[in-house]
Amino acid sequence: MDALGSRIKQLRLKANLSKAALARRVGVSDVTISYWESGTIRQIGHERLVALTEALDCTLSDLLQGTPAPPPQHGVLHMQKRQPAPWLHHGDTTLPLLDGLPLPGLTKDCHLITPGQGESFDFLNEGDLAAVLPTTEFSRDGLYVLEYLGKLTLRYLSRTQDGNVAVSTESQHTETVPTNALPFRLVGLVRARWKLIVDNDIHSFAPAPEPAN
Repeated sequence: MDALGSRIKQLRLKANLSKAALARRVGVSDVTISYWESGTIRQIGHERLVALTEALDCTLSDLLQGTPAPPPQHGVLHMQKRQPAPWLHHGDTTLPLLDGLPLPGLTKDCHLITPGQGESFDFLNEGDLAAVLPTTEFSRDGLYVLEYLGKLTLRYLSRTQDGNVAVSTESQHTETVPTNALPFRLVGLVRARWKLIVDNDIHSFAPAPEPAN
């Protein structure tokens, strides 16, 4: 059975839904659900994946857990807004390219990432690099990778004096949310960043400063 199909079936049974009930929620036929679960249909569009997450009350990461992903190139993982964090597929892929660099906070558990082709994030433009430590907890002020409304984004999180969390964009627009009711899911902490510098067709990388809070 296809890995994604197996995951759909597992989550459907966990939600105590029949194929027909899930089909009604997603807006497809029960035959289509059978095809998905058996792996007969292996490609599922983004809109259908989002509908599945809503019907099964799960995240995209939950749905795609354990499904195969394209192999990393030279140890660099490509991050896309509408796909789960790439290190969820490559748990053993660490930082061979940066091994031994004297950077504080850079450990063997970090992953080297870059935006996918045509993708750009706050604090991380196409061609930039970042070392990300997988985490689901807000442990300290810093730049985090978040999963919010089915998309990945980067935000600077800091603790306020009253114990809440200030969430800042690259343009320094800030909103405050309660620590015990974060409206997003943390998936990674950025430990270091490098900006792509292009000068006379020469490509190089320069360390990016810590965002101002």
